[in-house]
Amino acid sequence: MHLSELAPDYIRAIAPYQGGKPIAEIAREYGLDEADIIKLASNENPLGMSPKAEEAIEAALVDVARYPDGNAFDLRAAVRTKYDVDDLQIVFGNGSNDILELAARAFLQTGDEAIYSQHAFAVYPLVTQAVGAKGIVVPAKDYGHDLDGFLQAITAKTRLIFIANPNNPTGTLIDKTTLLDFLKQVPKEVLVVLDEAYDEYLSADDQSEAITWLGQFDNLIISRTFSKAYGLAGLRVGFGLMHADLADILNRIRQPFNVNLIAQAAATASIADGDFVARSYAANQAGMLQLTQGFDQLGLQYIDSYANFISFAVDDAAQVNQVLLENGIIVRPVANYDMPDYLRVSIGLFSENKRFLAVLESIVNKS
Repeated sequence: MHLSELAPDYIRAIAPYQGGKPIAEIAREYGLDEADIIKLASNENPLGMSPKAEEAIEAALVDVARYPDGNAFDLRAAVRTKYDVDDLQIVFGNGSNDILELAARAFLQTGDEAIYSQHAFAVYPLVTQAVGAKGIVVPAKDYGHDLDGFLQAITAKTRLIFIANPNNPTGTLIDKTTLLDFLKQVPKEVLVVLDEAYDEYLSADDQSEAITWLGQFDNLIISRTFSKAYGLAGLRVGFGLMHADLADILNRIRQPFNVNLIAQAAATASIADGDFVARSYAANQAGMLQLTQGFDQLGLQYIDSYANFISFAVDDAAQVNQVLLENGIIVRPVANYDMPDYLRVSIGLFSENKRFLAVLESIVNKS
């Protein structure tokens, strides 16, 4: 017997998550200088982290021999104040991925069903399959969520619905009126996990109001992250907001000390730095315009995005990605999202976007 056979069939069938390649790996593989490589693959903040977060990290280093606060008292207070929620409604995670997994572990079991969209975040099927549940994929509509299709897909076995807004990797957005109408039609016994990882990159008009809906929908779970606009991707810290009864269940299965001491300190400082988030938003808006204008000039099709990345279509995406790598530019292939003709590029600094477009132009002109 092969040792892997000790695991259930549904575990062995999982395709492991493939993250964006790190700079060091590309440098080794292609013999490049790390300083010359541009990473635009993982939707990271090109401005880095808040200066206040950096100061908080330095101050916290003296205590790294100690376990972190398992209840995240300071960070909990910061989230409570910013979002006007109760302490008992908050669950902290090792990144928002942790919140998604906790929801699956708590509320799905073998034979249950979870609904998510075609072209949606790869973690949804992963956490669903990891607990032996069945994923129900609703075909996308213009690369976005078809919420009417979601409603039609609900059965007696449906326990969870995953919605990313904006969606990754397509960047599409569900307007607030449509989303609210959808929530009103979902059966109360079906939980809706609303993944808002990119909400800080939305305009004031488009930013989510879902947190104010928590009192109306006991079956709503909202996940947020510090990895994107706050620039703390390497520290892995996120949180979920929900009815206190649901939070109590998730906290029962949450690993002790799942958010480390440094991450808690940095996140607490970051959430108070509205100026940094505003600068990140402004830089993203400018970079998005820079890239879309570049794609227009090259005659390339792209999906209008509301996040800090954009997916664009090219002939032979795999080959284009290869040439970009050889030139020290890392973007993200999205063939595993049923988008074989697209590549996803994160918004970088002006100079990074400019170099990416220059190399892309040379590739397109050669083809």
